[in-house]
Amino acid sequence: MYTKVILVKDTDLKREDKTREFYTRLLDYLREASLHEQIQVVRVADIGVYEQGLVVKVLPDKVTYINVQDEDVKKIVDAALSDGKIIEDLVFKPKAKQCRIVLRNCGKIDPESIEDYISSGGYLALKKVLGELGQQKLIDEIKISGIRGRGGAGYPTWMKWNFAREMNSAEKFVICNADEGDPGAYMDRSVLEGDPHSVIEGLIIAAFAIGASKGYFYIRAEYPLAVERIQKAIKQAYDYGLLGNNILGSPFNLDIDIRLGAGAFVCGEETALISSIEGKRGTPHPRPPYPSVKGLWGKPTVINNVETLANIPVIIAKGGKWFAQIGTQTSKGTKVFAVTGKVKNSGLVEIAMGATLREIVMDICGGTLSGKPIKAVQTGGPSGGVIPENLLDTPVDYENLQKLGSIMGSGGMIVMDEDDCMVDIPKFYLGFCVEESCGKCAPCRIGGFQMLGYLKKISEGRGIPEDLGQLRRIAQSMQKASLCGLGQTASNPVLSTLKYFEDEYNEHILNKRCPAGKCSSLITYSIIEDKCKRCGICFTNCPVKAISGGKEEGYSVIQDKCIKCGRCFDVCKFKAINKK
Repeated sequence: MYTKVILVKDTDLKREDKTREFYTRLLDYLREASLHEQIQVVRVADIGVYEQGLVVKVLPDKVTYINVQDEDVKKIVDAALSDGKIIEDLVFKPKAKQCRIVLRNCGKIDPESIEDYISSGGYLALKKVLGELGQQKLIDEIKISGIRGRGGAGYPTWMKWNFAREMNSAEKFVICNADEGDPGAYMDRSVLEGDPHSVIEGLIIAAFAIGASKGYFYIRAEYPLAVERIQKAIKQAYDYGLLGNNILGSPFNLDIDIRLGAGAFVCGEETALISSIEGKRGTPHPRPPYPSVKGLWGKPTVINNVETLANIPVIIAKGGKWFAQIGTQTSKGTKVFAVTGKVKNSGLVEIAMGATLREIVMDICGGTLSGKPIKAVQTGGPSGGVIPENLLDTPVDYENLQKLGSIMGSGGMIVMDEDDCMVDIPKFYLGFCVEESCGKCAPCRIGGFQMLGYLKKISEGRGIPEDLGQLRRIAQSMQKASLCGLGQTASNPVLSTLKYFEDEYNEHILNKRCPAGKCSSLITYSIIEDKCKRCGICFTNCPVKAISGGKEEGYSVIQDKCIKCGRCFDVCKFKAINKK
């Protein structure tokens, strides 16, 4: 039996190899010291800390160390074995308070141990539901809590459950939507990897609420660890009598299977997801009828995302009134965001609804990595809007973000500084949506492609003022006529940047200039004679030989040959390359 547990996480997702090396080195040291049977080492997806570098948490001491280096390995192990001994210079001191409900167990329990989950209060909510509440009281409690779907639309959870419960059908289904496809988003992945039983318990409770006997996890195949841990957790739940027939001695029966998504972004939409599970092409269908009336194989079906289901056990255990006290009048509880982009401390952040964007970006995540001013923040992934710096004091909830031309989405949040171009950003996201469109409806298939063409034209210096009116008209048509949420919201990045940064579009169109220096077609590189040391490094690094001259006469850029790659600008040590 382990007396200590050491959790390891690197907050920089690009340094996965370093985390693995540290993990291996720590295990080796424990074996050499004959301590491997006393201390368990676990790599986790979320640890609740967003400082840069390697983060180590020691349990049950609840001590967290940040910016851990290789030479600190021995000190941490020695401290872990000595009760009360702490390495003060490495201790994490939080700057801003979060409210961790969904992420309550991530980084605190062994995600592969059902015993750990049960010891933290796991499955007590299920016991309460089966033994005390019953279907109606359960749905009433969810209604009191005010929780809304965390997958993006924000539909009241109790209402969705109630519709399905009232349907007269011998067979009903529940589905956990874990098909997380937004660029930079990994909220669902972290919960599935760090606390799989909380999602399973939420799914079981949802199934009981509507009278379903079959449940599915629809998980991205690109999340192998999440799939593995959910598989283990499901098996453990069967072994403990929490799944299968007569759950906890009640008449309630439920079986759960896993289906893997093939990476189609559109399958995050519930009707497309249903088609995929049925073995069909993942394309959306008109609604109504809604899945709660006619869903999987034509039967009543409730679909909730990972974050929604992870909230359910806590709501039942602590009561709907407790949950309703958190957040705002219309948006109850907390929201998990994956904060990425030009931010100093990227990571998962769980805040009470009503916290401001500035509090998230500045207080919790430390501002921009470059130290340059924040230009904008985008919420809601590829379908979200771009919010300028002067509106960052807006409280985060469904209604406020919608008023700003953005959406909550599943929880992606991307921070941008003054080096980001407000024409290039929507061009990138619209390109993603065009690529991921299933092509079933013309407004999305044709409209998205046309808008992308206009954005490319503007970014290449070929735009005209009338293009902005065309962009707005196509965007509004897509919003009204597209079949599913992908097409209806794909224009949000374009409309929001036009609303808040139209002057930047005009710079591209009228002055053929990109203020951020991102649009390569509008950039000109030249050599500043007074600063040039004639070292020749730009000459030797130019991939297309667009720099002429020599050390005797000096160097110059051949504009007709220059491909605007910026290599000369990057390698010059004397800042002798002018970029404008």
